[in-house]
Amino acid sequence: MDASTEETSPAQRPSLWVDRSFWGMFWTQFLGAFNDNLYKQMVLLLALPVAAGAAGLDKAESDLQGWATFVFALPFVLFSGWTGYLSDRFSKTPIIVGSKIAEIVIMLMACVAFLAYGKLGMAGTWTVLFLMAMQSTFFGPGKYGILPELFDSKDLPRANGLMLMGTFLAVIFGVVFAGQLFDSLVSEVDGKRQIGNLWIGSLVCTGIAILGTLTSLLVRKAPVAQPNLKWSWDSAWLSHSMRDLLLADRGLLMALIASCVFWMVSAMAMPTINRLGTESLGLNKAQTGILVGMIAIGIMLGGPLGGWLCRRFSSRAIVTTGLWGIVICLTLLSLWKAGGAPLWSSATNHGILIALGITAAIYSIPIQVYMQDRPPMALKGRMVATMNQANFLGMLLAGPLYQLFESISQAMRWPIQSVFGMIALLVLPLALFYRLDERPAPSQISSSIEP
Repeated sequence: MDASTEETSPAQRPSLWVDRSFWGMFWTQFLGAFNDNLYKQMVLLLALPVAAGAAGLDKAESDLQGWATFVFALPFVLFSGWTGYLSDRFSKTPIIVGSKIAEIVIMLMACVAFLAYGKLGMAGTWTVLFLMAMQSTFFGPGKYGILPELFDSKDLPRANGLMLMGTFLAVIFGVVFAGQLFDSLVSEVDGKRQIGNLWIGSLVCTGIAILGTLTSLLVRKAPVAQPNLKWSWDSAWLSHSMRDLLLADRGLLMALIASCVFWMVSAMAMPTINRLGTESLGLNKAQTGILVGMIAIGIMLGGPLGGWLCRRFSSRAIVTTGLWGIVICLTLLSLWKAGGAPLWSSATNHGILIALGITAAIYSIPIQVYMQDRPPMALKGRMVATMNQANFLGMLLAGPLYQLFESISQAMRWPIQSVFGMIALLVLPLALFYRLDERPAPSQISSSIEP
């Protein structure tokens, strides 16, 4: 039997470093994250004002980044329950491969959307954004739910750390490349963008999607968690099994809420940085992409650090430290001089953004491992799907919240970096009151929660 499809017992599993299934998942996730962020950042840049403060544009009406974020998050909220059911009812491996094939088709549709932008406008690009997010919705439960099925528990912190590092390295490349493509392929004529050449970037994405499909074939077939699992309509949102699990395990429920708030905050940070770069710092799109990439560099560095800390220190203390680091970094970014210019130099802003990424990774890794490892084996796939659903519910709320905060900054005549201060206020209650529950899961869960 081929190594890529053979189910292996824990005793037969190779070391993580030489396990081709791990590296297959690593590169599949890397290439998928590159495509997601390349296309998403191009759409966010299209949602910015044509020229901030120029041509009589009202910036509050012209900045549509929050609504683009809303469109991106919507499929995760609508379909994560369905994908969680599928990931437990069937082997996660073919679901991963199938979602990568769908990515190829969607990236080809992105080429058409950019070519037809003159007729379709934002409707075409946002439709592709929605479909791209739907594909990622199906990929998500398999991506992280498969890790405990393929690797030993002792390898999970390292596997998650490396996956997170690779993901945000892909974010850096995707976001920076998006800015470079935008500057080189998009022109402005009489206050209107000419974007027909952006199809070239989507064609590159199609090639990346094909390569990601090939790497997904390296992943060995995972066992089916629940081959006899029956579909019920409550599985479309929150199944009775997951509802009972979360009600029985308050620590798991609070970790889910903390993760949701974190992703809501993260989704508001990216459009704020885009405006900070193009408006307050006067950067072009490529330079703004590098600015966004600073957070990704921090998360890339913080991923392995978070995995290392999880193996040596209390996860509770690590989460709290990460939360306070996020609050401090956001507060520093929010400060400005008289006249609205950022308080810090460009180099200092880059350093603060890297520090923000490091503290975000330190915070998120223990929570992610906690929600992967704590549920019973039969519910792990649906737990990951529920986590994705909660996280993207946070991102869904981030869209209108960003628009609200941006409107407040406009009404108060504050510079856009003031939004960072408003975001910091959202994180502050978590830093003050949330503590990860490291006590063992309630003993009745295994016997009382039905699969």
